[in-house]
Amino acid sequence: MPASILVGAQWGDEGKGKITDLIARDFDVVCRYSGGANAGHTVVVGSTKLALHQIPSGIMYKNCLAVIGNGCIVDPTVVLQEIETLEGEGVSCKNLRISGKAHLVMPYHKVLDGAQEVLRGDKHIGTTKRGVGPTYSDKMLRIGLRVQDLLDETVFKTKLADTLTYVNALLEHVFHMPTYTVQQICDEYLPYAKRLAPYIVESTLLLHEALDNKQSILFEGAQATMLDIDHGTYPFVTSSNCTAGGATTGSGVGPTQINRVIGVAKAYLTRVGSGPFPTELTDEDGEKLRQVGAEFGVTTGRARRCGWYDAPVVRYSAQINGLTDLAITKLDVLSCMPTINICVAYDCAGKRYTSVPEYEHLFECAKPVYETMPGWNCDISNVRTFNDLPQQAQDYIARIEELSGVRVSIVAVGPDREQTINRSW
Repeated sequence: MPASILVGAQWGDEGKGKITDLIARDFDVVCRYSGGANAGHTVVVGSTKLALHQIPSGIMYKNCLAVIGNGCIVDPTVVLQEIETLEGEGVSCKNLRISGKAHLVMPYHKVLDGAQEVLRGDKHIGTTKRGVGPTYSDKMLRIGLRVQDLLDETVFKTKLADTLTYVNALLEHVFHMPTYTVQQICDEYLPYAKRLAPYIVESTLLLHEALDNKQSILFEGAQATMLDIDHGTYPFVTSSNCTAGGATTGSGVGPTQINRVIGVAKAYLTRVGSGPFPTELTDEDGEKLRQVGAEFGVTTGRARRCGWYDAPVVRYSAQINGLTDLAITKLDVLSCMPTINICVAYDCAGKRYTSVPEYEHLFECAKPVYETMPGWNCDISNVRTFNDLPQQAQDYIARIEELSGVRVSIVAVGPDREQTINRSW
């Protein structure tokens, strides 16, 4: 398999880190193609639990190159902290590569991120305030600084001075906040250059060399389909293309090299931040899912909103991404539920929809139409083959396959690598 893509099929936090970590051993390269430090992937190996925000999960395998692609944005402080943490846990980062074309998160981006949220008032998006939106905005305005700029002090200072002309005007006259000087930022950022230089590469060239050498690549998505800037629940989305199409622009590898697209979905549903969520549970069932599933953000610690599995969302994701496989995570969490609901459609303003409505105002008022299935009421965390699952759990997975039109190839019944059922991955 030349290249495969792994994407989130819901609103993020589906367990992509676990699935990437699980299947990365079958690949020579794992490349992250979008997003920044706003994405958190938790990887559990034995008794060690690691939260990765910037470095791809493939770093856990010593023979795998872990690449931060050009479509990503890079916060140097976060990358260097993660390198220190991983090395401290005995995980080598010698195979880490960072695209010189990836854009840098600057101090003013984080300040602007928070200020913009305040300005939105009760219409706030619920960003992580990690500077993601403003960094991508500067990229599109063509005033952003890239990782490669750190390697030339003169270039860095010149570009920074030009950018601060715009940024300082915004800070001073719109938000009435302190401004920045070139020297102030250089004092903080230029020391990063020496530490990051060994990892900086022309990533597109590197990836094509890998393909020419018959090596395989896994493109690791951050966030998820329903947070995609074009295809998600706009404006309550992230600022990049985190769907499968983003893997090509975020890496420079063309679509003809892709032969498999794996969507990751929870056996129920969560989302963080504001925005529509038709199956959200605000009752004791929602709290039970939150507590049993430990649904608190890896990046922010925020409690996640919890709800029942939404089949129209995953079916929409299957279409948008061209999914060939599904990985269902946290099936074990539903063991606490005597009965389980699956949303199979919506009622929106008197009309029935079996897919995500095209117009955002309809989705905001969508009422879920549920099918109820029996729970299994037993611990399944030690089950390792599909046929050993309780019949009710098998039926639940079968219904997910039927509603999505995609085969479920992986079923996770716990956070560890071993707590996984492989159905012909």
